[in-house]
Amino acid sequence: MMIKIFPFIFIVLWSSAFVTTKPIIDNSDPFTALAVRFFFVALGFLIFAFLTKQKILTSSKNLLQSIFSGVLFHGFYLGGVFYSVSIGMPTGIAALIVTLQPILTNVLAVKFLGEEVSFKQWIGVMLGFFGAALVLGFDIGTSLPVVGVVASFIALLAITTSTLWQKKISNSLPLSVSNMYQAIGGCLFHIIIITIFIDPYINFTSTFLIAMSHQIFLVSFGAFTILMFLIKNNSASKTVSIFFLIPPTTAIMAWFFLNEVLTNLDLIGFVIATLGVYIATRKNKV
Repeated sequence: MMIKIFPFIFIVLWSSAFVTTKPIIDNSDPFTALAVRFFFVALGFLIFAFLTKQKILTSSKNLLQSIFSGVLFHGFYLGGVFYSVSIGMPTGIAALIVTLQPILTNVLAVKFLGEEVSFKQWIGVMLGFFGAALVLGFDIGTSLPVVGVVASFIALLAITTSTLWQKKISNSLPLSVSNMYQAIGGCLFHIIIITIFIDPYINFTSTFLIAMSHQIFLVSFGAFTILMFLIKNNSASKTVSIFFLIPPTTAIMAWFFLNEVLTNLDLIGFVIATLGVYIATRKNKV
């Protein structure tokens, strides 16, 4: 019974991450915050694996595969989202862009996972991108930062690629150990970014600590573990189909907690994109 509600728990936790991103980047640069986050996430999974007597050491192949997956998930994906929000991208729109992931996953799954894309799915693809265009089309370069839009689309490509990659490798590592190595990969990625490009800073305010704790415990330990479980035990397309519920959930949370306002055109775009993602990823009834 618990497994059946995992997708709904994931939706709430994953959506909430977009909301708690704002107070984090208000008190730090995005890459330092993520480096700190995944240091503690890696440490947490290491302690859990040790206490549950999981085999931590693994082959170089499994190690590199997990670290690469972490660079995609925690590095390019989260780095792209955090950076875009840090330079003025509204969290709801950033969430909409990266939640087009199911559309790209279905298209790329044809080549990488041998899945077929039906006519209904292609209709969904067109609706999804049309909805995104309504939200973005008249705002890029004015109220939306161009670099932020680019960063969000890089994040979209990263989470799509990482989902397909994670499903394709399907290594035999225990979930906690795999998550630990992925967190290490994400931490190393952000340390490299900081070393080369960033003047790091963090203001350890109470708001920052609460938001960071939320992202470490509820998102990285909770939502991400659920996502890895779902990817491992379901098809890629079935797993990502739940993402169509994230934009409206995030929008409601952003409206409630951050006082973000969406225009009527934005709302129409959200509805169309969400409908498109649903059509593109839903299973045909037998």
